[in-house]
Amino acid sequence: MNSILRYIFSIYAILIFIVSLFVFYTIYTILFLITPEKKAANRSHKVGRAWAKVLFLVFFIRVKYHNLTKIKKDQIYVFVANHKSLLDVPVLAYATKNTFKYLAKEELTKIPIMGYLIKRLYFTVNRQDRADRKKSMERMMSCLNSGVSLGIYPEGTRNKSEEYLLPFKEGAFRLAVAAQKPIGVLTIVNSDRLLSSHKLMQLSPGTLHAYWSDPIETLGKTEKDIPELIEECRKKMISFLQLHEKK
Repeated sequence: MNSILRYIFSIYAILIFIVSLFVFYTIYTILFLITPEKKAANRSHKVGRAWAKVLFLVFFIRVKYHNLTKIKKDQIYVFVANHKSLLDVPVLAYATKNTFKYLAKEELTKIPIMGYLIKRLYFTVNRQDRADRKKSMERMMSCLNSGVSLGIYPEGTRNKSEEYLLPFKEGAFRLAVAAQKPIGVLTIVNSDRLLSSHKLMQLSPGTLHAYWSDPIETLGKTEKDIPELIEECRKKMISFLQLHEKK
C-alpha cells in the first residue's frame, strides 16, 4: 500500500475506532452498573475480546493464532507478550479465553474516555513512584490469588528500536514467582509493519501472526531464578521473530 492510500486508510481506521470507542464505552458502562463485582472481570474480558474482533474486521487485519492448545482454560497465568505497536493490545486480548487484566502506565488514564475504561479495567502504575509500584504489585498479587490472570508487556513500552526486544523489566516474573503461576508467552509478529511504532497515521490491512510458546513453569522457583526465567522467555520470543524474518 503506497503512502497516500495508507494515509487515507488510517483516517478511516481512526474514525472507525472513535465510533467503536463510544459504542463499547456505553456497553462497558452498563456492564459496570449491572454486574456483580465477582463476575465483572470475566464479563469485561468477553467484551474486550468482542471489541478486538470488531476492530480487526473493520481494519481488514487477519490475526493467525498458533499453538492455542498450549494455554489451558482452567489455569491462571501471568501472560507476557512483546510490544511493537498499539495493535498488540487487541491481539493479546483476543489470544485467550482466560480472563485476565492488563497492567498499564498511569499516564494512559489521562486520555479522554479511554482513560476511564483503563481505570476500570486495568491495573495502572506510576513507575516514578516507588510506593505506587508496591501497591500495584500487591493489587496484582491479589488478582492472581482471586483466580484472574494478568497481561503484561515486560518491555515496559513499545519497542521502536531495530532490536528484536527491549530489555525486560522484572515485574511480571516477580509476580509469577511469588504467586507460583506459570508464565504464558505470546510472540506477536508483524504488528509494526501494519501500524508504525512511530506514526499513528500509518495503518494498513494485512496479516499478523501470534505464537503461544510452552508456558514457563515457576513452581519451586524463587527470586534468584528470575534472570533465568527472563532469559528463557526472551529466547522463546526471539526464536519466532527470527523465524519470520527469514521468510
